[in-house]
Formats: sequence, structure tokens, C-alpha cells
Amino acid sequence: MDGFEKMVVYGVSFDVASKQPIVLLKSERANRFLPIWIGHPEAAAILMRLQEAELPRPMTHDLFTNVLGSLATSLEHVLVTELRDNTFYAVLHLQSGETEIDVDSRPSDAIALAVRTNAPIFASLELLDTNGVEFDQEPEDIEEVVTEFKDFLDSVTPDDF
Repeated sequence: MDGFEKMVVYGVSFDVASKQPIVLLKSERANRFLPIWIGHPEAAAILMRLQEAELPRPMTHDLFTNVLGSLATSLEHVLVTELRDNTFYAVLHLQSGETEIDVDSRPSDAIALAVRTNAPIFASLELLDTNGVEFDQEPEDIEEVVTEFKDFLDSVTPDDF
């Protein structure tokens, strides 16, 4: 996909300073990460699915996934497109029969849906170039990434974005 890089959900962490959750996307082909600050409910929704938690009733993202299935519509992929005025933007690319539909979305909701449907996630190269974090070597485990990322957070300011 031109202008985009395929990403995977590497994990969810917390910014100690702001007490905000952060979903960490990692490039499939490079040691590059994209941190996206998200809300607590969306962090819980992503974590529940990543941990394969079973709930007695569908949560909001499960409900949306069920509705898509009932309408014979699939989430083909998610595009995390830009950061504008300190807000990340994403697009859900849906397929319903022969019709393709793009829907504006918060990245946190888009990622929560992608992990439920196994839809691929892509981030724009421009966004990665301006807001991505690259480590010199491949980390051995998530704790190492979280430690390095927390060090990065301690030194970054909103003006850096």
C-alpha cells in the first residue's frame, strides 16, 4: 500500500506523567514504533482482546464487529493517517459486497476493531517519519521497549509533535 507501512499492535502502556494509556504500534519490517495516546475505555477494549478475555455480553467494539458481520461487511484494513492539532486520525476501510466504504475513526477505536477482526493496520509513512520512535537495535522483550519508551516520554515535550 503506497505511502503506508504495515504495523502490529506491540502493546499498551501508560504515560506516567499524564496517566494516559498509550497503544504502541510496531512496524512489521523495521524497529520503528508509533505511540498513540488513547482513552482508558479503548485501552481496556484493546487489552481485553489481546488477552483473549471472554465476557458474558458484547462490549461496544464487539457489538460493532457483530453488526458488521450481520450486514455482510468486513473491515478490510485500518489506516492511521495523521496527527493534526494533537489528535490522531484513522480510517476504517470496509467492504460490503462490491462497495468499498471509508469511515473516519479515532485510531483507538479502529485498533480495537482491527484486533477483533484480524484486519491489518497501516500507518502513513509521513506520520511515522514525524512521530515514530526508532530504536537502534531490536529489543529482546517488551519490558525493554517500555523502559526505553518511558525514557523517551520523560524527555519529549508537546512541542516535539
